[in-house]
Amino acid sequence: MMSKMLYSLAGLLGLAIVTQAQELYTPRHIKQAYVNNTRDKSGKPGKRYWQNKGRYRIEITAQPPTRRINGTATISYINNSPDTLRGLVIQLICNVHKNEAPRSGFVDKKYLTSGVTVDAFSVNGTDLQYNNNSATSTGVKLPKPLLSGDSAQLVFNWHYDMSEQSGREGMIDSTTFFLAYYYPRVAVYDDYNGWDRTEHTGRVEFYNDFNDYEVAVKVPANYVVWGTGTLQNASEVLQPAVATRLQQSYTSDEVMRIASPAETLQGLVTRQQPWNTWRFSAGNVPDVALGLSNHYVWDAASAVTDSSTGRRASVQAAYSESAPDFKHSVGFGKYALNWFSHHWPGVAYPYPVMTAFQGEADMEYPMMVNDGSVGDNLDFAQLLQDHEMVHTYFPFYMGINESRYAFMDEGWATTFEYLINIAEKGQAHADEFYRKFRVHRYIADPSTEEDQPIISLSNQVSGMGYGSNSYGKASLAYLGLKDLLGDARFKACLHTYMDTWHGKHPIPWDFFNSFNATAGQNLDWYWQNWFFTNNYIDLAIAGVQQKDNKATVKINNNGGFAIPFDVVVTYTDGTSTKTHYTPVIWKTQARQATVTVPATKPVATVKLDGNLFMDATAADNEWKKG
Repeated sequence: MMSKMLYSLAGLLGLAIVTQAQELYTPRHIKQAYVNNTRDKSGKPGKRYWQNKGRYRIEITAQPPTRRINGTATISYINNSPDTLRGLVIQLICNVHKNEAPRSGFVDKKYLTSGVTVDAFSVNGTDLQYNNNSATSTGVKLPKPLLSGDSAQLVFNWHYDMSEQSGREGMIDSTTFFLAYYYPRVAVYDDYNGWDRTEHTGRVEFYNDFNDYEVAVKVPANYVVWGTGTLQNASEVLQPAVATRLQQSYTSDEVMRIASPAETLQGLVTRQQPWNTWRFSAGNVPDVALGLSNHYVWDAASAVTDSSTGRRASVQAAYSESAPDFKHSVGFGKYALNWFSHHWPGVAYPYPVMTAFQGEADMEYPMMVNDGSVGDNLDFAQLLQDHEMVHTYFPFYMGINESRYAFMDEGWATTFEYLINIAEKGQAHADEFYRKFRVHRYIADPSTEEDQPIISLSNQVSGMGYGSNSYGKASLAYLGLKDLLGDARFKACLHTYMDTWHGKHPIPWDFFNSFNATAGQNLDWYWQNWFFTNNYIDLAIAGVQQKDNKATVKINNNGGFAIPFDVVVTYTDGTSTKTHYTPVIWKTQARQATVTVPATKPVATVKLDGNLFMDATAADNEWKKG
């Protein structure tokens, strides 16, 4: 730190003191990625960027009410890295149900199972012994090193029992299952961190390669299966009338009833043979999920997601007749996919289908959401589904590492959830809901956990420290940036970032650098303020002076966050004026600002209004003339 004496001496000598802007903290392994040219400080992938890939052929057998799931997978794993791999890391995420598995909190007995058992495992035809431990992430040594540019063929046979307690996956009822993370997968090996060895403790989310999947699901007659990807053999598993209705729904604007529980019970929906095998195909996606039931309603329609080509996406829903909110699910989904495609983020929905499955998780998967029913609360049901569906873009389309940087997807989903809520219910309703649901708990809780920097690794924080960083605080940071840049420039930055990184694995520094480049300005001061500090939201009026038809307002930023706000001047005659300030006001002096606003009549009160940016101590946001 330069002392006061040095500044005084510089002044006497007529020298200018220039302080260098603080460089964003960048971890050493990410700096090395710049050196290796796998990532670039321009915000683009480097000339040597790479990522590995898998091609998965999965066969699953389920026979409810038996909870046993049997599976076989053949995986062609391609090593696009410049490294020779002497081993792989395999993830068996359903091991989180084992008694001995590390977990982030208490679970009920119905959550516990014996986990996943790998019955057979081979690499390139060589049988190997798999260590059936309690880990969700396990290293395996290859019989022969996998050279750069080569591929290895892995074959797994496995089984596990579904958890009786449904969450992200498990039993919904005795004849309704939701399968997620149900297959062995090769973990991500990336250019900046190597193998992803994250243990999935039930709280952190996921990080996967972009893979190609062919999935076959064998179930008894009268069971319908919904899954990630395109159903390849509708005519083989559905009776002709039902297959025709499904095909018609792909171009229908109206919601169609594909199958009812009564039809299923009468044997009128699926082919009446002992077993049906449903086949789904999905390319270049980071995961696949499945839902199955013998008594769910099946609705469908379609939404235009690309007006330039007329491309449509199938919108489907699978749910119990007793769920009143799900009767509106396809209608909500149609509106959401169209709106997200044409407004925010304004990128055409990239997949052919979206299915809402009634479960209990309120969780997103590629082309599927697993949402619980909230009864007659249709406003919340729509918002909940909007939130999970917009996750299509972040993390799936964008390949986010949710395990480490959950704010890169949950923060965006929360932001788009708010923006679509404005379109659906109006500004006042959206603002009020956002404040109550996304900000109030954060502001009302002054604990240390709340003020951890957003950049903190998501798998290293917990409780509301995780929740606030991932959802509310991150969303406020994005909305503050939108206010600072204006909608047009903000959207241009967002689209450049998405165009550059979709189908890849961006990290926070790629996001920061991409926005800097497209905005044409160094926003590091803003990233530093919002993502790398222990700041919170707390402004205070330090004084007001009225003179010459103007009011000069001194404002202390006690919390430190660079937020937008309005100065509302109310005159003695009851009229008022409002002046808006974007976060740029805090760029050069983060802790104090002086603003001058018009005041043509005697002033009664001056108030600071942050709207969504709720203040920790609102009492000092208002000045009254004494």
